[in-house]
Amino acid sequence: MTTAPDQLDLSSLDFWSRSTAEREETFAPLRTEAPVSWHPAPEGVMGRPEGEGGFWAVVRHADIAYVSKNPKLFCSRQGVQFQDAPPDLLEASQSFLAMDSPRHTQLRKIVGSAFTPKRIAKLEDTIAARAATIVDEMLEHGDGDFVQLVCRRLPMAMIYDMMGLPVEQQSDLAEAADLLVSANDAEVRAAHGVDDPLELMGQAMFALTGPGLQLAEERRAHPQDDLMTALVQAEVDGQRLTDAEIGAFFVLLSVAGNDTTRNTIAHTAVALTEFRDERRRLAADPDALMGTAVEEMVRWASPVLTFRRTATEDTELGGQRIAAGDKVVMFYESGNRDTEVFADPLRFDVGRDPNPHQGFGGGGPHFCMGNQLARTQLREVWRRLLAVVPDFEVGEPARLTSNFVNAVKSLPIQLHR
Repeated sequence: MTTAPDQLDLSSLDFWSRSTAEREETFAPLRTEAPVSWHPAPEGVMGRPEGEGGFWAVVRHADIAYVSKNPKLFCSRQGVQFQDAPPDLLEASQSFLAMDSPRHTQLRKIVGSAFTPKRIAKLEDTIAARAATIVDEMLEHGDGDFVQLVCRRLPMAMIYDMMGLPVEQQSDLAEAADLLVSANDAEVRAAHGVDDPLELMGQAMFALTGPGLQLAEERRAHPQDDLMTALVQAEVDGQRLTDAEIGAFFVLLSVAGNDTTRNTIAHTAVALTEFRDERRRLAADPDALMGTAVEEMVRWASPVLTFRRTATEDTELGGQRIAAGDKVVMFYESGNRDTEVFADPLRFDVGRDPNPHQGFGGGGPHFCMGNQLARTQLREVWRRLLAVVPDFEVGEPARLTSNFVNAVKSLPIQLHR
């Protein structure tokens, strides 16, 4: 068993409080010397419990893809979070993320009907109009926090509109979705007057599931053309989804639909401030470059940092013997900077092609179903921003301490109109 040196510990919260560039100083030697290595149980919501087993860290692009595409060897049903958490909390928040076939396939098909390329194409004009309004309102406001002014607003509006949620409820629920993945961050807990991370997560869960189940009840009585109606009317194996399953779907879509796109927008603003030549290049010819630029935005941001699988039988990965029951954690941020796949990966390149990034997962049955929605939102918001404020500048981001999402809590922006 290859155990990583102490200085290359991926388990500590200190490691996850560092920047992407600082974390890459650990990932780079691991990819070369120990692409699959054993680490102690992670710190986090439950601390670092005594007696809890460790995990295998998978940091190379090819190995991440292999784990992702072999769900019979590496299952999701035993949990997908980096660290353990109470079963009731996982059940209420992870939905089909923590399922395997055949039920995963059945439930994913229900939700996936709202995210087909054809349906997203119909939303393009709406997304473009929303992006333009949000950017124009930022111009009226002036300098401020880019996260609050732009990043969180477009994905929040689109995912909740698709669900059929009233506009007046959307901001509060997006805030609750943020809290659900922010419990490891001491500053976030202090701001809400809560010491126990699990207490904060419980509050966030309660704030999300209540309105979600209320909306479900309304759609049972009064169906509409929205995703919640599709959920309450759907049948799997001849049975309707339970309230618990619908609530878990609502929580999952609230988090996945808000956080990932929002944080990619924020990290892109930082990248375009650092790589000004790439910004000028994109602004000069957005029609030719926006497609490849969006893929680079997702690669660069790696908005989801980790997902876990569990080995279902004894196997081998990256030269290491993996025992049945071992936890296997994929580190997408590392895979997206693998020099075996990406030339000069520490450079933000709006024309990078090909770009087989793992920002939406490494492939396989759990590949992000909202990827086309995310791409469309990124394309439209950056097309508008570069058209009206091409000389913006952002400062140092306040990063969330998290081993799950690569989140930016706040980001000061100067517009330089």
